[in-house]
Amino acid sequence: MMELIDYPVIYNQNVAWGDMDAFGHVNNTVYYRYIESARICYFDQLNIFEQDVYTVVASSQCKYLSPVVYPDQLKIGVRIEELRNSAIRMSYVLWSTAQQNNVAIGEAVIVCVDKMNMKKTPIPENIRHKIKEIEWRVQHTV
Repeated sequence: MMELIDYPVIYNQNVAWGDMDAFGHVNNTVYYRYIESARICYFDQLNIFEQDVYTVVASSQCKYLSPVVYPDQLKIGVRIEELRNSAIRMSYVLWSTAQQNNVAIGEAVIVCVDKMNMKKTPIPENIRHKIKEIEWRVQHTV
């Protein structure tokens, strides 16, 4: 399993009291919101929302390793594992400050869609370049 050091973007997520469910731990659906916030943090570094494309989640999954409770702060590592013609495969690791361990891992496939015709479109070249720059930082810090 990868560690936070293997991820070029780290997003800090505070656990709110309202994130917990009747069983006294963070509800499983909330993890997807946490992952979404981390993904947006990565995308903000790409300035992808200023492009002529939308980013659409084609698939998403999360594996829960350990329950999380309030109060906690998660560090969510985000990286792009695969760069395709029109899509990227992102992976996430959610690390608990309270537990000092990974509590969940996730993955998503994100597809670029043209804003005008709403059809799949190639990832813009400037975005590809920025992705490679961001991912290069981690690959060359060991």
